[in-house]
Amino acid sequence: MIDRAKPIALLLARVAIGAIFFIHGWMKLTEAGLAATTGGFEQMGIPLATLAAPAVTFLEIIGGIAIIIGAALPVAGTLLAIDMVGAIYFVHLGQGFSVERGGYEFVLALGAAALAVGFSGGGVLAVDTLLERRRTPETAGV
Repeated sequence: MIDRAKPIALLLARVAIGAIFFIHGWMKLTEAGLAATTGGFEQMGIPLATLAAPAVTFLEIIGGIAIIIGAALPVAGTLLAIDMVGAIYFVHLGQGFSVERGGYEFVLALGAAALAVGFSGGGVLAVDTLLERRRTPETAGV
């Protein structure tokens, strides 16, 4: 029973976590705009805000999509977790733990989930798994 539920559970987790990252990146791009996002990063004291704001924006959009479809999961999960470490350090740490006070609770959960999903293998319904199955035995070790 657990073996049959695992691919669905992984798919649901990928879609939920990926959607959160995608939507946050999309909001930075379309609702706030890159100029306002950059300004916000500058106000928060994030170094190299003119580079960091678009990098984070597109990481969250592309990384969110990658998590949803199960592509390049270890890379996407690691980069998104690093993104959340930066958010904790630069934005949320001084506010304490509670999300109600602007703390790092939610951001910590997102970073941990990105790592967990990123290193889960994605399940049978992931692009990474489908690509791995297509590899021939001769190239499996390459």
